[in-house]
Amino acid sequence: MSLLVVGLSHRSAPVSVLERAALSGDARAKLLHDTLAAEPAAEGAVLATCNRIELYADVDKFHAGVAELSTLLAQHSGVGLEELTPYLYVHYEDRAVHHLFSVACGLDSMVVGEGQILGQIKDALAVGQDLHTAGRLLNDLFQQALRVGKRAHSETGIDRAGQSLVTFGLEQLADGVDVADWAKGKRALVIGAGSMSSLAAATLARAGVAEIVVANRTAARADRLVEILTEPGSTGVAARAVEMVAVGDELTRADIVVSCTGATGLVLTGEAVETAVQGRAAPLYLLDLAMPRDIDAAAHRMPGVRLVDIESLAEASADAPMAADVDQVRGIVSDEVAAFGAAQRAAHITPTVVALRAMAADVVAGEVARLEGRLPGLDDKQRAEITQTVRRVVDKLLHAPTVRVKQLASEPGGAGYADALRTLFDLDPGTVASVSRADLNDGDVKNRGRV
Repeated sequence: MSLLVVGLSHRSAPVSVLERAALSGDARAKLLHDTLAAEPAAEGAVLATCNRIELYADVDKFHAGVAELSTLLAQHSGVGLEELTPYLYVHYEDRAVHHLFSVACGLDSMVVGEGQILGQIKDALAVGQDLHTAGRLLNDLFQQALRVGKRAHSETGIDRAGQSLVTFGLEQLADGVDVADWAKGKRALVIGAGSMSSLAAATLARAGVAEIVVANRTAARADRLVEILTEPGSTGVAARAVEMVAVGDELTRADIVVSCTGATGLVLTGEAVETAVQGRAAPLYLLDLAMPRDIDAAAHRMPGVRLVDIESLAEASADAPMAADVDQVRGIVSDEVAAFGAAQRAAHITPTVVALRAMAADVVAGEVARLEGRLPGLDDKQRAEITQTVRRVVDKLLHAPTVRVKQLASEPGGAGYADALRTLFDLDPGTVASVSRADLNDGDVKNRGRV
């Protein structure tokens, strides 16, 4: 089995295509279930953010895997396969590992170095674990990606290059003015109460806005965000929660609006925005971080309105300077990819080595039993000494070959050593498979909750 990723992102597809291909939570779950039902795939995980949709799978056939995963992405995204195909990228085995590790470090983000992607990778793994679609390979891969991302942020200055989309978006709205100076005293409306909206609310509070109004379809989540913003020792900002039906009225009073919901349709229509700016002297600043978009793109053309959305962020980030630390992060990624590959190849041969030692133990037991039949006069001490001697001989004979084969298997191109070992010792494939299954089940138990 081999790792395969098929996906599209802001680097390969226009925002209009990404917007249409966005997956809801239910669609992701169905995509994962269908991926495992497909013949080439044994495991699956989906990484879906505002600017990427990627399907990871452990497949036994490359070409069949690419065809199947591409078809599944098209079916569940609602974008036709012929239209979607030119924007898809494919990474296989070590290149797939390299890609995810680069993503985890923020090297492939719209804003280079941003750290929010780590939370999104963590969520993708948690979903795969909950749905039991992530097995040993994807558990190991995604957990290692999280560690690599954290290492990059702790050992380098990539944070100096990277910002969150929220910070970058607010900077674009401020248009060269310091965000704190620009936001101070303004009224903000935050639509949505998920991770991105919560980050936006906290950022605006720290920037010094006078008031934050939170609107969300689930009132309890909006109330909870308000509690966090106003709790003692926090930002001290005035905050309140409203129902979604009140958004139109709040829009007329707001100076800054940040929207990031999971809605499939527009949250703010062009008509609603146009009504909100009638008769007002101050401009209305809109930041749309949703995919698909929450705010009608027609707002771009309205007088008195400044709209920054995912599409305009993508254009602005293309010219953003990259930090010198990026090269150091790339070095970390390369080293970690090599180490991950070596560990996976070494782990691949372990069941064969275990099966070999189990066969050797059976041979020792059989020979000792045969000896006892021929020499019934042996006392317990003699029998124990003979048994120990035979075991030592077998262990010494197997020690060097098994240690060496593990070393060889960890090197590039070492996957064939497990097959050679099985052939040379005529090991039962069923025994090796049973060892692999038992080891996998133990690994799954250990991996649960380790995100």
